[in-house]
Amino acid sequence: MKIDGFKPQAVNSYRNQQMKVDQAKQAAQVKTDKLEISSEAKKLSAASPIESARQQRVQELKAQVQSGDYQVDASKLASSMLSYFNKPEGK
Repeated sequence: MKIDGFKPQAVNSYRNQQMKVDQAKQAAQVKTDKLEISSEAKKLSAASPIESARQQRVQELKAQVQSGDYQVDASKLASSMLSYFNKPEGK
């Protein structure tokens, strides 16, 4: 008796399917990263009074620029620029 068309893949189809399921389970079990922020870090990340005052000043300046009321004191600007560029390096 001769058997034609015998396919070993067909015999192992259950095993192949089970291997796919096992691989999917392993992929789902991959460990993920976890981040925990300490209470000290949370306190540090909270807005400080200086930062909120700075943000308020920026908003005031934006409003002045948009309304056209912002004026630059040219002598004060020049003085600040000179002192900045004339200071010794490293300081």
